[in-house]
Amino acid sequence: MESQGMHNLNQHQDVYDSYYPHEPEPPPPPEISSQGIIAFDITQRFLNAAKTLEPGTLVKDGYFSLMASVGSIEIMDPKMDSGCLAPGESLDDDYDVTKPLGADEALGIIDQLLCHEMAWHLGYPLSQTLFTNVYIEALLMPFPQTVDEAHFIRNGEGALTYSVMDKNPVASILRAYCLGLLKSCHFVNERIKSEHYYEEEDFVTNTYHRSLLDHIELDDIRKALSHASLLAYKRRDVIPQDIAEGLGYRLEFREQFLRAIELVSESDQERAALQAPWEHMEMLWDAINKSHSLGVAVPEAFSAKIQRKLASTMPPRPIVQLSFEEANSHFKRLIADGKEVVKVLDFKDSQSLLNFVYFFQAKKPQPLVYIRTLLQSYLFKDMVILGSLSIRQVLDDDLSIVVMPCSRLLDPLNDEIELPSDPRFIMAQQMEVFRQRAAQSYLDIFRAICQNRCRIRRTLCHSIQDWETVQVDAEELDQALQPYSQEIPVPWPRASSPPAQRLPLSSWSYLYKLRLMEWIVQLGFELDIYASDELAGMYWYLSHLSRIRIQHIERIKHFTVSIVADLERRSVRVTREDEHQQDRSICYLQMSLLDATATRELADALSCFYTALLRLDLIVPPPRPYSTDELRYDIRMKPFAPIGLPELPSYEAFTRATQQADVPTSKLLDIADEAVGNAKKIFETLKKLDQKTVFTHGSHDRWVASMANGQRSAIATGLAVLVLRKALKDAPDPKKLPLKVEFKAPDKRYHEFWSVPSLVVKK
Repeated sequence: MESQGMHNLNQHQDVYDSYYPHEPEPPPPPEISSQGIIAFDITQRFLNAAKTLEPGTLVKDGYFSLMASVGSIEIMDPKMDSGCLAPGESLDDDYDVTKPLGADEALGIIDQLLCHEMAWHLGYPLSQTLFTNVYIEALLMPFPQTVDEAHFIRNGEGALTYSVMDKNPVASILRAYCLGLLKSCHFVNERIKSEHYYEEEDFVTNTYHRSLLDHIELDDIRKALSHASLLAYKRRDVIPQDIAEGLGYRLEFREQFLRAIELVSESDQERAALQAPWEHMEMLWDAINKSHSLGVAVPEAFSAKIQRKLASTMPPRPIVQLSFEEANSHFKRLIADGKEVVKVLDFKDSQSLLNFVYFFQAKKPQPLVYIRTLLQSYLFKDMVILGSLSIRQVLDDDLSIVVMPCSRLLDPLNDEIELPSDPRFIMAQQMEVFRQRAAQSYLDIFRAICQNRCRIRRTLCHSIQDWETVQVDAEELDQALQPYSQEIPVPWPRASSPPAQRLPLSSWSYLYKLRLMEWIVQLGFELDIYASDELAGMYWYLSHLSRIRIQHIERIKHFTVSIVADLERRSVRVTREDEHQQDRSICYLQMSLLDATATRELADALSCFYTALLRLDLIVPPPRPYSTDELRYDIRMKPFAPIGLPELPSYEAFTRATQQADVPTSKLLDIADEAVGNAKKIFETLKKLDQKTVFTHGSHDRWVASMANGQRSAIATGLAVLVLRKALKDAPDPKKLPLKVEFKAPDKRYHEFWSVPSLVVKK
């Protein structure tokens, strides 16, 4: 018998004897019937070899890997060794699936399965949720080839045993529900795996080599559910009426869930048809919630021992215990989000689509990962946007809204020209080059927003570098297209500035890059990334980016208005469609100006306010012996460092702009007050705009709520400034104000982007 491993042999035999003076005799070698193996005891040889070693000598077998050594440490550790049993404990669970179940017990088991299903949706693995149920284990093992083989009780050959099932219809109802549950999990698992998500961070798709009935036809499972529903109402001799209704609600809920999932995979479905199952589920869930009290819990029907039979490298983990009250709130949210996400298919324009995805994903709490992947499926399935639009259609619509209303460059008739010397042929060719370059970056914005909030920020940090390249390529194409677009240079309002070209493609790219940069900074506030003493600087940088975006939008708007005025001056006949595009573009630019200005004003106010708090020692930076302000600045600005335009401010310029050393504290508070007043007025204006004006078709309620919360944040900032001003006036020493700064968690703020502190009097 060979010994492998890493042993620290630092004791001689006499030391060994002193620790273990009464060591019992080693057991005899095991009886092995094989003629090819001869076992003998090597204990004495091992001890004799140990006597020759000096203390501290390390002995390692060359073929003993790190994995094997870790495995040897885990042996007989109850927390790590899945085969380690307590005295008298058996490897298998003792629960008997053949015993008759009461109808109330079946109801309780189904409700517990609903809790485990929701725990799985929340990110826990199947091994700690659904796969701990003994009925599901009996249903799946041995592996059923057909729906008729998928029963809790089977003989040794895997065929059906009908005797028990016929005598107890409750078992048939539970079996049908488990079939529908497993099939639902299969569809959910496949949908999530087919879209962008993050394993272990969002969702665990591991099935531990168990089948989720993927090979069994959906129609067969649907028939089993229908038959079970009839059985629940027919067998009143076994099942009381109120419990029969409760079981019927749950079976019908499972049917509707499968129907909702099935419709997603079918093309050309109307929005009403896609919403119908979710609406039905909403009504059924209210009935399920009311009938929950009729069930009787059967905790022994769930066992962590089943995990030992799963194909997993992990030892058994505790069963996730999600209460029905928690599952109830999560299921309500899942159903409401499933019904709402279908609205994305009602396409009006590209900006409304972007706003819908943005505001839907910004919900608190955020939609579950299945809903987020469902949204991705609606958006990008088979590379067809919303099931009916090409990528070019959406991209051209966005270009026409933002920078190019009624532009010859977007005329679809250009594609029909085949003469290479024709300017329209060249325009079509160059625009196609741009679309191919920009389309993926544009679609990646939608896909990034569909991730969890942390991943959105991380993904956007990479996206802005890609948009930097798109902008450089667009500048070259703008130069190439100038001779063919027939657009004359437009004078800039400043007298000293010469007439300039519109450069629509690079202007569009630059605007999106600026928006993404602002989102990255704002998500930093939402995710609570910045320390309290960094808030003044980060709000200043947000204001800086917004100020640049305002200037850029004003430039785009100036060219758009000038071109429209030029057409009117030359009495060029404009179609109604062209007028609509021009009005739509000017409306968008005006709304964007208001939005950027509100961001700039409130960011300015908070930056000045936090600077004042730092000056008055109401915010005290923590000790950082291994860090400097400049190093932290480099870390915070790392995502923006590779960007050439807008150029990243130097640390010195950033520090001067944030600290404003030459501005008295009272003046800082005056600036904050004025900025707060401006922000409140703009938010009030934005709240009153209709959904057509602000491009929020399908998400207007969320837009209004976001603007209202921004206005509340501005009001709260004004109140905090007022409290600080009064304290400064009354206190003899401005460095010893009787105030304490309290920060709110992101989910407790009026708006996650605006971290407005509370100033409370010290007790």
